[in-house]
Amino acid sequence: MQQVTIHVAKTTLSKLIEAALGGEEVVIAKGNKPVVRLAPIPQGRFQIGLLKDQLTDPGPDFLEAMAPDDLALWEGLA
Repeated sequence: MQQVTIHVAKTTLSKLIEAALGGEEVVIAKGNKPVVRLAPIPQGRFQIGLLKDQLTDPGPDFLEAMAPDDLALWEGLA
């Protein structure tokens, strides 16, 4: 674990970020009291169609016309 003061963190922020990205625990302290921990944000790859082969039920077709009885219920006419 690497602990640095706020002043040192200001002057060496780029190096501290690289250390955190490399898996090192970096703690910033105010005086002798630890107040902040630098941690990398996980970077995931976005992939279109990730569940394409796993989905089988297409669900309702919202563009299909409603049955007349259902439409009357929806409009409060029944």
